[in-house]
Amino acid sequence: MPAWLFALMFTTFTFATDDYVIAGVLPAIAADLGVSEAAAGQLVTVFSLAFALGAPVASVVAARLPRRRLIGGALLVFVAANWAAAFTESYPLLMALRVLAALAAAAVVPAAYAIATALAPEGRTGRYLALVMGGLTGSLALGVPIGTWVGGAFGWQATFGLGGALGVVALAAVYGTVPELPAAPAVPMGERLRPLARPPVLLGLLGIVAIVMGSMMVLTYLAPYLRDLAGVGAAELGWIFVLAGVAGFAGGHLGGRAADRWGADRALLAGVGGFTAVMAAFTVCWFVRPVPLPALLPLLAIWAAVSWWIPPPAQTRLLAMAGSAGPQALALNSSAVYVGVSFGGALGGVLLESWGSAVLPAVAALVEVAALLLMWAAVRSAGRGYGVAASVPGGRVGG
Repeated sequence: MPAWLFALMFTTFTFATDDYVIAGVLPAIAADLGVSEAAAGQLVTVFSLAFALGAPVASVVAARLPRRRLIGGALLVFVAANWAAAFTESYPLLMALRVLAALAAAAVVPAAYAIATALAPEGRTGRYLALVMGGLTGSLALGVPIGTWVGGAFGWQATFGLGGALGVVALAAVYGTVPELPAAPAVPMGERLRPLARPPVLLGLLGIVAIVMGSMMVLTYLAPYLRDLAGVGAAELGWIFVLAGVAGFAGGHLGGRAADRWGADRALLAGVGGFTAVMAAFTVCWFVRPVPLPALLPLLAIWAAVSWWIPPPAQTRLLAMAGSAGPQALALNSSAVYVGVSFGGALGGVLLESWGSAVLPAVAALVEVAALLLMWAAVRSAGRGYGVAASVPGGRVGG
């Protein structure tokens, strides 16, 4: 694999660590800033919502900028936002800095996916996208545990300092390895937005929102859920994130290979079905609590694997449907992911405050059933045509 691909993977690793690490230091932030755990969880929500709104706008506004220059400038903003967060003691100011960091990430992530897609050899698009997205799962295996341990040892502010340092390393890696690609050709605004109006794309995007929403309802509040279910503390939580990250990386790789070999639709449906089954198993576990942590580890590993199996075939599918508007489709996909993250954090916070952590997996399972129905409808509508591309490298879409 080329070095530039790993530089892009490290960049997504940096952004995902910055977003997900809140789950590891959430109790400390809540106690230090004098807010509830549910309110601290909204730092994940606001980051994700800002990303969701910013990604499609950035894909249009910055379409004429060279990709490497765009990534470099956005990383500088990201570093500044994180280092400023390391010195704040104000919840509203911290919230504003999270928005700024998210907007920087929103400019970079779709560009990274577009570079991987443009430079991927024939028949390896799914695997290249899976590697770039491997930074997201790698953040669970390395970034979030390290950030959690740093926060426990030096305070949660040090966690944001670490995020800024990772941004500096990502900036150096991008400029040292990523080839400069020419700016995208001028495309009318209507054509850029047209993929959203196609029924298969719209249904697929709604399905992605539901998929991620169900996952993030549990991930954002994993610390209080595992505390209530199995008496898990901060030390054990760090190792659980390691396990989830390793399993998620493997799941993402397998999902990319499945998209190239089976076709995107079959790979997607397999992943969503597996996720729903795991959430149902977590729901059953609540009724036999306390559950020994070793007994939960296989379920946590399967949950992480199927969660990260899904995005590579989802992106491959959207690329096929969008045709020449692929970069905009990738931005819309990124937005759908972070809309799901923000909705999952918000709904999970409401459930946690109102009914406690017990209901999180059960509601997440219901959300995943809705996602499965949306994906099925997307497959059916794509099979009827609607002017979308019929295939992608390595796998058939829409049938």
